[in-house]
Amino acid sequence: MILNELVDYYGWEHLGTKVTINCFTNDPSIKSSLKFLRRTPWARSKVEKVYLEMQDKKSGF
Repeated sequence: MILNELVDYYGWEHLGTKVTINCFTNDPSIKSSLKFLRRTPWARSKVEKVYLEMQDKKSGF
């Protein structure tokens, strides 16, 4: 759900600049990204931070 919202809001290209990981920049897909994020805590943490920032922007903070 979080990844889908981020892709809808930013798109793969912009998301790949915010969190520089190959699964966002080279032939991105939800499936490959989720697989990578499940196994990589540091990347998951960065994505969660971007998600929280997006939520703040959406709510006007």
